[in-house]
Amino acid sequence: MSIYLPTIKQLQYLVALHEQGHFGRAADASNVSQSTLSAGIRELESLLGVTLVERSRRVVRFTPLGNQVVAKAHRLLREAEELADLVQAAGKPLSGELRMSVIPTIAPFFLPRILPRLRAERPQLKLFLREETSEHAVESLHHGRADCVLLALPFATGDVEKETICHDRLYVAFPKDDPRDPPAEVSAMMIDEARLLLLEDGHCLKEHALAACNRPEMRASATMIGTSLHTLVQMVDNGLGLTMLPEMAIEAGILHETQVVARPLKARNASREIALIWRANSPRAEEFRLLAEELKAG
Repeated sequence: MSIYLPTIKQLQYLVALHEQGHFGRAADASNVSQSTLSAGIRELESLLGVTLVERSRRVVRFTPLGNQVVAKAHRLLREAEELADLVQAAGKPLSGELRMSVIPTIAPFFLPRILPRLRAERPQLKLFLREETSEHAVESLHHGRADCVLLALPFATGDVEKETICHDRLYVAFPKDDPRDPPAEVSAMMIDEARLLLLEDGHCLKEHALAACNRPEMRASATMIGTSLHTLVQMVDNGLGLTMLPEMAIEAGILHETQVVARPLKARNASREIALIWRANSPRAEEFRLLAEELKAG
């Protein structure tokens, strides 16, 4: 009895549809036409003899078996990626394609400093960057959409290996001439939680700031509104409150042309660990460690 084996392409189409929830968006993500993607999934269903996706005009709904197949497909596609990685790792290190996700509170402040040197010293490296929140970046890593992630810890990452790049101190930023302006450092108890502006859910910096302050009432009182650090700085500059900023953002000039003042946060855990992470047991582990050394040198 012959058993039909799905192709990698068919599994990629199925996973894309599950992630996007829409045939058109899934086709765009797969760089194929909608008819090609739909035909590939129908062929998969026909040859397996089961229905994986319930189709209607407005809704794409996976059957219970379809969800199980998608979960297995993720693992198979990741194994296929690692097979390709194994071959690539045997060649010249830091050459060819490498997909790195970077969180928004690191990307605009850290990457401009290191990318020019990396391009000059590693011209054969094709580094594809993707800016994502920590949650989505870790998901991309485990689903094989990213090879490694540059993010801030602590954060729940699952089964990964890491290399620490640096530690990034947290600062409290407030309007110039604020009556609460301290001479050197700001203790957590000096922060008015009713005026505190933080990034919205999905950004790990919010959790790092709240954890460093160690004041449970802040979580209920702080305003989770900012979509970016630049937005928060503009709100503070307009006298709407105060916020927390990482040192790398301040060094990169985020406060230039504003009346915002920043002071170091005085607390036990007043910093975040910047790290490069990758899937545990990846055949490219040594290559990622080499990349981490390049990032440290930046």
